[in-house]
Amino acid sequence: MTAELAPGTALQDVAVFPLPEVVLFPGAPLPLHIFEPRYRTMIEDVLASDRRLCVTQIPQPSELDAEGRPRLCQVSGLGEIVDHARLPDGRFELLVVGRARVMLTELPFRPPYRRACAVVLDTFARENVDQDLASLVASATRFLAAVRRAGQEVELELPRSRDPGLLADACAHLLILDAGERQSVLEALDVSVRLRRCAQAIALQEARLAPPSAAN
Repeated sequence: MTAELAPGTALQDVAVFPLPEVVLFPGAPLPLHIFEPRYRTMIEDVLASDRRLCVTQIPQPSELDAEGRPRLCQVSGLGEIVDHARLPDGRFELLVVGRARVMLTELPFRPPYRRACAVVLDTFARENVDQDLASLVASATRFLAAVRRAGQEVELELPRSRDPGLLADACAHLLILDAGERQSVLEALDVSVRLRRCAQAIALQEARLAPPSAAN
């Protein structure tokens, strides 16, 4: 397992795996199936080095940069390949685990895949987070109860992390459905802001599950 990366650490040349609707949080597992030839090459290179890559959301596939490639979110999840299987036809099955939030500065393109300099971001809490933490736990608990009342079987339990920031990350990874909302949580370096964004997104999802009020 890779040692924890200190805030401010700069990784000078990291493979970038752009994906729509995917946000990688620190501590979160992400199974991936790799089939495109360019990304098979990328994984070969990553496995031969430090096993790190950035999984980066494509917010709008139709929005292109000056080179005609999809625009990337600058705040990304740095992940580590912790398990892999190389299939006979050259495809890969991977398990990637998030290790850090990073800020990307994309490097000049070298075929066949995109690369970036990635700087590990620091997180902080400007105020006591106890109230925000309690609000998130309450929102998540209500949402899971509403899902079950709606007849959906869920086996999820709230993470038991004692770290408020990691708890928010885990709740966002497990419970927030909208990729844009997940990205917003990823970009929140202030832990209080992260807890609030996560709680609000989950509360909105709960409200959408509520049955319409009966007409009087």
